[in-house]
Amino acid sequence: MELNEAQVERYSRHIILGDVGVEGQAKILAGKVLIIGTGGLGAPVALYLAAAGVGTIGLADGDVVDLSNLQRQVIHFTPDVGRAKVLSAKEKIAAINPDVNVITYQTRVDASNIAGIIKDYDFVVDGTDNFAAKFLINDACVLGGKPFSHGGILRFDGQTLTYVPGHACYRCIFKAPPPPGAVPTCSQAGILGAVAGMLGTIQAAEVLRYLIGRGKLLVDRILIFNALDMKFREVGFKRDPHCPVCGDQPSIKALSDERSAVCGTKFGGCG
Repeated sequence: MELNEAQVERYSRHIILGDVGVEGQAKILAGKVLIIGTGGLGAPVALYLAAAGVGTIGLADGDVVDLSNLQRQVIHFTPDVGRAKVLSAKEKIAAINPDVNVITYQTRVDASNIAGIIKDYDFVVDGTDNFAAKFLINDACVLGGKPFSHGGILRFDGQTLTYVPGHACYRCIFKAPPPPGAVPTCSQAGILGAVAGMLGTIQAAEVLRYLIGRGKLLVDRILIFNALDMKFREVGFKRDPHCPVCGDQPSIKALSDERSAVCGTKFGGCG
């Protein structure tokens, strides 16, 4: 892909990076990324991927903008309250970079539609806020051979990992959703708005590094941080040969919807 004069100027700060250059920027422009959830995590991911020039961005979310979302979901503005989140987000992406092709899926992603939605994308971003969706995204990506970024936030805490086929998946470390009510919700426990931005930008960086094929992704390791004390730590883990979806003898061979429960970082995080 050849860059035109306007693109060379727009992406000049990428192009002068030795690990990106014209070739890397061309890969970004050819990239197709699906963001599931356009809330606290999906908002900064979408903004930074659009600014970076990802050629096709898919947005999947069946929700509408609520006033309480605006404290952290920075892609949505006050006049957007009541609007579909995917349409609000598409409008902001177009304002940042009109060259980005945005495909919207104004629906709740579930076992009946996720395989068809993810199939045409290079990378999937999990920006959801419930365990059912997180485990479904993991299973669909493992079965479909798609890399994805998991993200979870609650209170002052965030965590993220990246799955690439052949490596450890989300179920290798989080076996199954916790019982309903075992973990407080964001509406119950709260979330510092900036934590969503911190984690979302990390997820965006993972996407871009995957597309250009440079650096060391968060594969087989989970990054955890606490913004109250501003401490980061990393925990390594291995692919579990007994994992029900990516193990040597998987028991999960078809997609199904788990019981829906909202998230907390002890078990995998809110979006």
